Amino acid sequence: MEYDDIDLKILDEIQKDSRLSNAELARRLNLSPPATHARMRKLEEAGVITQYVTLLDRDKLGFDLLCFIHIRMHVHELNSLESFQRHVMGLDQVLECHHLTGQYDYVLKVALRNRQELQDFVRVSLVPLRGVAQITTSVLLEEVKSTPILPLGVVETTS
Repeated sequence: MEYDDIDLKILDEIQKDSRLSNAELARRLNLSPPATHARMRKLEEAGVITQYVTLLDRDKLGFDLLCFIHIRMHVHELNSLESFQRHVMGLDQVLECHHLTGQYDYVLKVALRNRQELQDFVRVSLVPLRGVAQITTSVLLEEVKSTPILPLGVVETTS
């Protein structure tokens, strides 16, 4: 699917604030509300817009510990990798799981409340898994930048 400048501007605006009303979005883009709505629907149907979410402040909700857990697998056969991935998908503490090239096979981004939760998570949720050869945990000291906003290369619109 091809995306024109208007599509990219729509995506840029809603990824910064998904609560924008259709009327406000149309105003910002100098489009009619029906045209804006039709374009939004097209982007949703194409799977470009996958969901609308609310981002929460981890610290204010007591999730003081953000960790990156690197996993190296013993065996790289499909069944073992799929089993690991299914298991990780069911762990609420895991915010992200990425299959990698290089020294480790997976990296997990995990939100926890404290060191005890980290210890329990590793011992109960990861150590017993068949196929896991090595677990290396890095604890976040400072979050310098974190954004879900993709750099679409859109020239800023005036609001």
